Amino acid sequence: MKVFFRNIHLYLSLVSGLIIAVVCFTGGVLVFEKELEQAWHPERYYVTPAAAPRLPLAQLTEAVRAYKPKAAIASVKVYADPARTVEISLAGAPSGEKKSEGKGEGAREGRAEARPEGAGRTAEGRQGEQGGENGRGEKGEGKGEKGGKGGQGGGEGGRGPVVFVNPYTAAVTGELNYRETFFFTMMALHRGMVGGPIGKLVVGISTVMFLFIIGTGIVLWWPASRKAVKQRLQVKWSGGWKRLNHDLHIVLGFYSALLLFVFGFTGLAWSFEWFNKGIYAVTNSPMERPEPPVSVVPASLATVAASEAVAPEAAPAAEGSATAAPAAGLSADAVLAQARTLAPQAVYYTLQLPKDATSSIRVATLRPDAVYENATDEVYLDQYSGSVLKSQTYEQRNLGQRVRGLFKPVHTGSIFGWPSKIVSLVVCLLGVTFPITGTIMWLNRLKKAKKKQRKLAAAA
Repeated sequence: MKVFFRNIHLYLSLVSGLIIAVVCFTGGVLVFEKELEQAWHPERYYVTPAAAPRLPLAQLTEAVRAYKPKAAIASVKVYADPARTVEISLAGAPSGEKKSEGKGEGAREGRAEARPEGAGRTAEGRQGEQGGENGRGEKGEGKGEKGGKGGQGGGEGGRGPVVFVNPYTAAVTGELNYRETFFFTMMALHRGMVGGPIGKLVVGISTVMFLFIIGTGIVLWWPASRKAVKQRLQVKWSGGWKRLNHDLHIVLGFYSALLLFVFGFTGLAWSFEWFNKGIYAVTNSPMERPEPPVSVVPASLATVAASEAVAPEAAPAAEGSATAAPAAGLSADAVLAQARTLAPQAVYYTLQLPKDATSSIRVATLRPDAVYENATDEVYLDQYSGSVLKSQTYEQRNLGQRVRGLFKPVHTGSIFGWPSKIVSLVVCLLGVTFPITGTIMWLNRLKKAKKKQRKLAAAA
C-alpha cells in the first residue's frame, strides 16, 4: 500500500515541486511585508509628535490636492498613535497612467489591494476592511464572486496611490503605489506566477496537489514500529549527506506538515471561486452584503441637482469630484470628531468619503482588543446630518464573513503577531527545501536501482 502512496507523493511532487518552492519562498518574503515596508520607508509612516495639536483634516487634504491636483480623495485613515502619519487614499488612475495599463490578473489584484475601503459590494470584496499598514488595504480577498471585478480586481479603471501626510505640518512625507513595489512582484508570483488567470489557476491546482503531497507524506512517514518513532522524529546530524538529506525531508517535513497544510488550504481562497462560495455555503451565510444605506438629500440640494440634470452644461463638474464629499455635506473633520465620540479607544479611523450626492459616509474603526488587525467595526453616517444610518461590529458580521476574514491572518501567520509570523517564516523556508531534498532522494533511489540492476546483470 505504501508503494501506491509513494508513487502519488512522487509524481505529484515532480509536477508541482518548482511552483510549490516559488510559492513558499514568496510567501516567506510576504510574512513580514508590513514590517519591512515600514523599516525601508519609516518617513512615510512615522513622524516626531509635535507639542502643537494636529492640523485639521481639511488642511491635510488641501495639501494632498496641491501635491496631486488631478487626483480625487477617496478615503482618509487617521491613527490614534500621535507618531503615525495620516494616510490619504486617492481614487482614479495616477496622472499619466494609461487606463489599459496592467489589465492582467496580477495588476487587477494589485489595484484590489490598494482600493479604497468598501469599494466592492460582495462579502469577499470587502472582507478585509480598512487597508493594511502598507497602504495596500485588504480588499479583494478572493474573487469577489458575484461581484465580479468589484471583489477581485475592483478597479479596471485604476486606483490611485496612498499619500502620507504629516498631521502636524501638512507636509507630504511619501507616496505608495503598491503596483510599483517589490512586494507587488512577490505577491504576483505568489498568487499567479505573473501568468494572469492561467498562472493563478496553475498555482491553485499546484496547491491542491500540495495538500495531497502532505497527506501522502504523513502516510509514508508513519513508522512501522515503536522503535522507529525516535528515528522519524530526530535528524541524525552525524550521518552521511544522504542520510542527512533524508532526515531533513522526512523529519522536518513531519514537524511542518500541519502548518503547511493550513497555509495551503487557506491559500485556495485566492485561487478558486468555488472555494469561497463553499465557505459561505458551509457556514450557511449569505455571500452578498446589503447595499450601504443612502443619505437623505436636503430639499434645497435636491432642487439644485434636478436643475443640473436638466441643464448639465450650466454647471460643469470638476474633475474627480465624483469621489469627493459635496460642499454642503459634513466636513471630514466633523466626521472624524463623531467617529472619535462613537469609538474613543479605536486604534485607527478610516473615513470613506461619499462618491455622490446620495452616498453615505462609511467609517471603520479598529478596537485595541480586535481579533486581528483588520477585524473592524463600521458605521454609516448621513453625509449631510451626520446621523448614524447603520452600524455593525465585527461580532455582528455573519459567520461566513468572520471565517473568511480569518483566512488572511492565518495564511500570512499574523494571527498571533510576531511569534506566529516567525513560525510561519520558518515553515515557508522549509517548504522551499522539501522539493529539493525530495528530488535528491528520488535521484539517489534511481541511482541505487540502476546499480542493483547492473549487479544482477553481471551476476547473470
